[in-house]
Amino acid sequence: MRNMGWIILGALLIVLISGVLYYFVHPMFGGSFKGARLERMKQSPNFKNGIFHNLEVTPSLKSDVNMASLLWDFLFNKNPHLKPINVLPAMECDLAHLPADDVLIWFGHSSYLMKLDGKLILVDPVFSQNASPIPGSNKAFKMSVDYATMVFPKIDYLFISHDHYDHLDYETVVKLRDKVGQVICGLGVGAHFESWGYKADQIIEGDWYDQIKLAPDFQVTFTPARHFSGRRFTRNNTLWTSFVLKTSQYTIFLGGDSGYGKHFKKIGDQFGPFDLAILENGQYNDAWHYIHSLPDEWAAETKDLKAQAILPVHSSKFALAMHDWKEPMEKFYETANKEQITLLTPKIGEMIHFNRLDTVYAPWWREVN
Repeated sequence: MRNMGWIILGALLIVLISGVLYYFVHPMFGGSFKGARLERMKQSPNFKNGIFHNLEVTPSLKSDVNMASLLWDFLFNKNPHLKPINVLPAMECDLAHLPADDVLIWFGHSSYLMKLDGKLILVDPVFSQNASPIPGSNKAFKMSVDYATMVFPKIDYLFISHDHYDHLDYETVVKLRDKVGQVICGLGVGAHFESWGYKADQIIEGDWYDQIKLAPDFQVTFTPARHFSGRRFTRNNTLWTSFVLKTSQYTIFLGGDSGYGKHFKKIGDQFGPFDLAILENGQYNDAWHYIHSLPDEWAAETKDLKAQAILPVHSSKFALAMHDWKEPMEKFYETANKEQITLLTPKIGEMIHFNRLDTVYAPWWREVN
């Protein structure tokens, strides 16, 4: 009988170990860095001692913060307003039949689609309903329109700011693979796409301040951000980036994830003024303010960039910090009113027209519990 117990225990351990091993070889973790890709990464002035570095010293946490206590608070002292009780309002948009003019549609968090100069650009799409490698651990808020099931048209360019799971979603990009023309991402990130079946000639990887022309009057510049990267246990083995888009009519800043830093003013001086800057506004905490902007820094970022209008993203879909779910929208709204910033606050799925960036949108989150 005792031997049977040991046999059962041994079998359970085998199953557990096999499950763990299977999980860590799952394709969602992406590819490895070798050959010409690795050599190019090594040539970057931002790559030292095997990893990429920010322009400024950027700890992931403040020196006086205890990671264990932060984790305890997040797991056991949860904010009751971390997630909405109600279904979030969203507008259904026919993605396959967009208007002739330049438009933008936000899908929540940092996912959005732009139609610029006749080209379709999809940025950081996450439609798998989970922002974590652990299934079901960070579920998306419920929305009245499910864009995960929408029929997407052909995407000319897929922009990826960095390889974190709430920006680079394995399930989403695999489903979109046959619809994507080219992927534009930071150094190293292309290895993930190649491991997921994308062709090498589909992928454009860039370092900060690299420039590419998508068309005679359509230029993209990779610009710095103050953040980090990594899909497994090694941090900063791919490059995180922001982007400057300059079309025949508009200059647009795609901020990605970034703490406040001197790079904002440099980007503004070199490439501004911007007709529109898309800036992160959520998942902040003073403990990690080096890698995510705090509300009292948003006005300075807007001024540094010389931005005429701001679209806040990185909220209203996932709870990755401990603030109220609607706090980022409300605080940016208050800041905009105080500093006289033109702020765009569309509902999810509500269309923004680039030729009407002065449109006033209602504070929709105030009507949701």
